[in-house]
Amino acid sequence: MKSVIQKAGRIIIKVGSSLVTNDGRGLDHAAIARWATQIADLRARGKEVVLVSSGAIAEGMLRLGFEQRPTDIHELQACAAVGQMGLAQIYESSFRAHGVGTAQVLLTHADLADRERYLNARSTLTTLLRLGVVPIINENDTVVTDEIKFGDNDTLGALVANLIEADALVILTDQQGLFSADPRKDPTAHLIALAQAGDPALEAMAGGAGTSIGRGGMLTKILAAKRAARSGAHTIIAWGRDSDVLTRLANGEAIGTQLTAKTGRLKARKQWMTDHLHTAGEVVLDAGAVQKLTREGKSLLPVGVIAVRGEFGRGAVITCVGEDGHELARGLSNYTSSEARRIMRRPSSGIEAILGFLNGPELIHRDNMVLL
Repeated sequence: MKSVIQKAGRIIIKVGSSLVTNDGRGLDHAAIARWATQIADLRARGKEVVLVSSGAIAEGMLRLGFEQRPTDIHELQACAAVGQMGLAQIYESSFRAHGVGTAQVLLTHADLADRERYLNARSTLTTLLRLGVVPIINENDTVVTDEIKFGDNDTLGALVANLIEADALVILTDQQGLFSADPRKDPTAHLIALAQAGDPALEAMAGGAGTSIGRGGMLTKILAAKRAARSGAHTIIAWGRDSDVLTRLANGEAIGTQLTAKTGRLKARKQWMTDHLHTAGEVVLDAGAVQKLTREGKSLLPVGVIAVRGEFGRGAVITCVGEDGHELARGLSNYTSSEARRIMRRPSSGIEAILGFLNGPELIHRDNMVLL
């Protein structure tokens, strides 16, 4: 068995609180430096990497003198605010030693639930990757209470994998991977080296939170792999303190538990567009646009639109129909319905002059479209 990381072009790497903070004893500078070295090596191989890092609350607890995790929500928010400063500082200095730039990106589930903010986050992350920067992502625990109470960065890692259509999600944890049973209680328990993400049997094997520092556990990792697989991303769960774990994975070595996605990325995206989203409106296309979409696989330009129906926002899923009313495609609109009405039948070169801004020359980009 070969590691999927060997051929992966875009990778999400998630590191847990117990690893980042050395089981709550403060930021583990040496470990973070080792991950930075390995990620720099991955980038040198042409791979794009996004790092999802826990540890802000744990580091804030140490800096503010809390011996146990606070229960008061405002104290938790204060810990997150203080701890995030330390995380940003150590990551910046560790990556800068390799000539790699970093960017701090704080997200909430609300950012990924709202379509416009979702697309903004997607555009920001893909732009950072294109510019050679490693985004360091964490939940914005300082202002959102639900994430502190219920959230976990395993889920966030999977959501980011879906957001930017990553090839793989690597979850580095304080366990060697998923075992058939709790190895602390069952001497016959064995490591699950390879399985299919979403297999119900995996959830039965996983237990609860493994440490008092992190809020996740093996179950959250199994569920994160299931979520990531919906967009075709494979998941690896591995021991974060294993020597050169990321480099070895990139070399093809099988480490930890590898959970493969059953559905390929393109097929998963098609399923998502066709089966799970209700369209907010529709656009009627002229014969030329129909030809471009259905036979040439082109993006939909405003000039080919002869009517806009319904009210929708930017990022909404809309239906493309021909003049006979036949459904041709569905896709994510780059513009609102009111903006689309203003630019329809106009060449893309005139969009900025009409609207005062340009969110792309296409009404729907072909990467955000599925033919029906």
